[in-house]
Amino acid sequence: MNELLSIFGISIASALIPLINIELILAGLATQTGLGATLGLAIAAGTGQTVGKVIWWFAAEKSMESRWVQKKLDKPKWRDAYADWSRRIHDRPWYAAAIIFVSSAGGIPPLLVLAIVAGSLKMPLWAFIPTVWVGRVLRFWFILAGVSFVV
Repeated sequence: MNELLSIFGISIASALIPLINIELILAGLATQTGLGATLGLAIAAGTGQTVGKVIWWFAAEKSMESRWVQKKLDKPKWRDAYADWSRRIHDRPWYAAAIIFVSSAGGIPPLLVLAIVAGSLKMPLWAFIPTVWVGRVLRFWFILAGVSFVV
């Protein structure tokens, strides 16, 4: 249980601080645990990463109220671009969720960047949270199971 809580906490930190590499930590842990522990670890890490990315989502959403961003959005070019992207996100939430899923499962484009974009464009949380969670759990399970299988 302590192992799961530790991975949960470390994965939140790694979601917030890109220098902490949760994949490397999980790969190292997989050499010490059996294949049976991989799903629990993947769920703990995926849940922690999702919490961290939701924090970035809220930070980005809140930043849209800042004086600097509002000054940028006063310019027609910025305002029109923001309106176009916002409309795309809200008119096609499943398309946006698919992009977030590819990022959360595959790592490209970086999920940190997309979490910020999703928050600033106010992507619906009902699409963002489960998509990130499923993608991250799958990513981490593949890493853990792959290393456990090889070792």
